[in-house]
Amino acid sequence: MTLSLTLLLAGAIVLFGAVVQGSVGYGMNLLGGPLLLLIDPAFVPVPTLLLAVAHTAMGAVREHSHTDWRSVGWAMTGRLPGNLLGLLAIATLPLAGLNVAVAVCVLVCVGLSVVSWHPLPNRRGLFVAGTASGTFGTTSAIGGPPIALLYQNVRGPTTRATLSSYFVIASLSSVLILAAAGQVTSHELLLSAMLLPFMFVGFALSSPLRKYLGGNALRGAILSVAGAGATALLLRTALQ
Repeated sequence: MTLSLTLLLAGAIVLFGAVVQGSVGYGMNLLGGPLLLLIDPAFVPVPTLLLAVAHTAMGAVREHSHTDWRSVGWAMTGRLPGNLLGLLAIATLPLAGLNVAVAVCVLVCVGLSVVSWHPLPNRRGLFVAGTASGTFGTTSAIGGPPIALLYQNVRGPTTRATLSSYFVIASLSSVLILAAAGQVTSHELLLSAMLLPFMFVGFALSSPLRKYLGGNALRGAILSVAGAGATALLLRTALQ
C-alpha cells in the first residue's frame, strides 16, 4: 500500500470518527483506533491521542457553558493513577490479552446498561471510571467507554461538554506519560499533523447533527458506539 493511499484511508477513518465524537461526545479513537492499527501500527496510540487532544479542545470550547467541572475533577483524580497502570501494563502484559480484557469489560458494561444498569456520574463512579479510562486509554487509546457510560442518561449538551473537557485533559496526560517513557517519536508527530485536516472537517460536519442527539437517542448512540468499538477491538486482536 502506498503512503498516499495509507494516509487517505486513515484520513477517512479519522473524519468519520470526528463526526461521531463531535455528535455524541466521544468515539473517535474508540471506532478509529482498531482500524488505524490495522493500516499502520504507528497510528496508535500517539497520533490518535494527539488528534483527540485537538478535537476535544474544540468540543469543550463549542459547548463550554454546559461543562460539569466538578465531575471532570473527580474523573481526573482517577485518570492519573490509571495512566500509570496503563504504562505498567504496556511494559509487562501481552498486548493481545490486554486488548481482549478491555473489549470484554466494555461489552459487559454495555450489556448491563441495556438490561437494567443505570449508572450515575457520582464521585465514586467517576473515580473508578477515570482509573479504568486512564488504563485503557494509555494502552490502546480507547479510554472513552468507562466515562461515557456514566453519562448515558444525562442531557446531550452536558454530556458532550463534560466529556470533551475531561478528554482534552485526559488525552494530554496520556501523551505526556508516553513521552516521558520515550514512546513519542517524530514520525508519529508527523502522522498526527497529516491527519489533522481530516479531523477538522469531521468536527465541522458534526455541528448540525448535535440537535438530533438527546435523551434516548443519545443513550442509544453512546451504547452503540461503545459496543461497536469493543467489537472492533476484538476483531483487530483476532486478526493480528
